[in-house]
Amino acid sequence: MVIKELKTHFFDTLKNIQDEQEIESFFFILTEYLHNLKRVDLVLNPNFELSEEEVEKWNTILTDLQQEKPIQYITGETWFYGLRFEVNENTLIPRPETEELVEWILNSPNIHHPSPINILDIGTGSGCIPISLKANLSQANVSAIDVSEKALEVAKRNAELNKVEINFIEANILEVEDLSQLPSPIIHHPSSYNIIVSNPPYVRNLEKQEIKKNVLDYEPHLALFIEDTDALLFYRKIAQLALKNLTPNGLLFFEINQYLGKETVELLENMGFKNIELKKDIYGNDRMIRCSI
Repeated sequence: MVIKELKTHFFDTLKNIQDEQEIESFFFILTEYLHNLKRVDLVLNPNFELSEEEVEKWNTILTDLQQEKPIQYITGETWFYGLRFEVNENTLIPRPETEELVEWILNSPNIHHPSPINILDIGTGSGCIPISLKANLSQANVSAIDVSEKALEVAKRNAELNKVEINFIEANILEVEDLSQLPSPIIHHPSSYNIIVSNPPYVRNLEKQEIKKNVLDYEPHLALFIEDTDALLFYRKIAQLALKNLTPNGLLFFEINQYLGKETVELLENMGFKNIELKKDIYGNDRMIRCSI
């Protein structure tokens, strides 16, 4: 089979599941992943011949795509803030909204001050937030926590892949009383942080009907969902720790549930935080909060 015939078959198979633009994106991601062929290569060589074994690989992937398995889990990688990351079923697939959070942190006052700053990411998953920050802030001391040993294995590989040094810590943040007491392999473990950031689980079970099949069926629920009865559980706990462990003029950043912006701001106000700023994402949803103590 030649590649242009495969492309027709690929589009016909997925046309009732995905829109044409998405299918085209998948096709070119896979031609590069499977054959190291870029879009321009296909234009120049539309009769590129596929072996039977290669066609079989395409058909296996097509079956996965028909089941709405995320393309990132098929290729095992994604891009975030200009960096390549390994992802699998133990980690969430990084979102564009989280890139906006990273950008907001990097544009914060005094962030590029020459003296070293201490940054902590809570609930790191693939490590996309701390790795992107460290890649752009070489002078920073960056730590990251996750409750999942398997997620941390992925995050550590991503740090190596992107040639940055991150202090990874396995811990359940809900059981931590003081961040200075976290287990840590580094000698000079910080007792306080200039920046604490978290994108914790925030999707309520009542919102599950809004979640697409490719997320609901494949991405780790541990990193996604929170009980309806206490949707701000992680925000309250992390904010309590921030009150103890943020430096003077330190900043706390959250990615939040778009439906709970007002409630999250009120929580932080009631806890005594100042300069609380609620920020919308590129889609116009309340998505991020920055505040200080």
